[in-house]
Amino acid sequence: MDGLLYCKVEDRGRIRVVTINRPEVANALNREASHEMEAVWNDFAANDDLWIGIVTGEGDRAFSAGNDLKAQAAGKRGPRPHTGFGGLAMRCDLTKPIIAAVNGLAVGGGFELALACDLVIASENAYFSLPEGKVGMMASGGGVQRLPRIIPQKEALGIILTGRRVTAQEGRRLGFVNEVVPPSKALEAAIVWANQILELAPLSVRAAKEAVYGSLDKPTLEDALRASYPIHSTLAETEDFIEGPKAFSEKRKPVWKNR
Repeated sequence: MDGLLYCKVEDRGRIRVVTINRPEVANALNREASHEMEAVWNDFAANDDLWIGIVTGEGDRAFSAGNDLKAQAAGKRGPRPHTGFGGLAMRCDLTKPIIAAVNGLAVGGGFELALACDLVIASENAYFSLPEGKVGMMASGGGVQRLPRIIPQKEALGIILTGRRVTAQEGRRLGFVNEVVPPSKALEAAIVWANQILELAPLSVRAAKEAVYGSLDKPTLEDALRASYPIHSTLAETEDFIEGPKAFSEKRKPVWKNR
């Protein structure tokens, strides 16, 4: 994509890598930056050739320091995008998997952006926090809703109510970090995870993601099991549904067509 001011976009085959490119402010985002990233993710969602997204930050210091408070203090305010911080934090309709490659601090909206992703790969020097209360605000970009759905409630409240820092290793223990890697290796590790996902049929991956999130609001396990999930209900009609068993019987790797 051309004309981007706040982020960089690189499409590596089926993978889109989006890098927040504001290292001078620890990759904090103002409203204009979030609107730009919303357009980037909208384009990703609509592109049938792109199957997996990765979001990271420029440099090794920060994934994202969250909301650009200096811009806010200077009166530079405007409507936030419908999809929230970084174009992802409030987005609930994207069935393609997204990986966060957290290469440093992920604070406030930066932590919320990571929580909105399906997988979180963090470098050893990464840390996470929701410190909005220290400046008279609240984590209103999904953090206080997502975190208690991912880790135990009391653990989540301990992080939310104190605004304390959580290391990458603690995040791994609590369960919101999938893997901890050496400094500068978060994006490289995220690419490895993405390539593992690419071995699966893309529509099968999206069906599974849709069913996982769609089942969370069901009151009982039986309700979740008996619920209808749109992508899953159409899998049997796809070419990839035939290609998978055919490749298995022919002892070769399947060639997925995403249709």
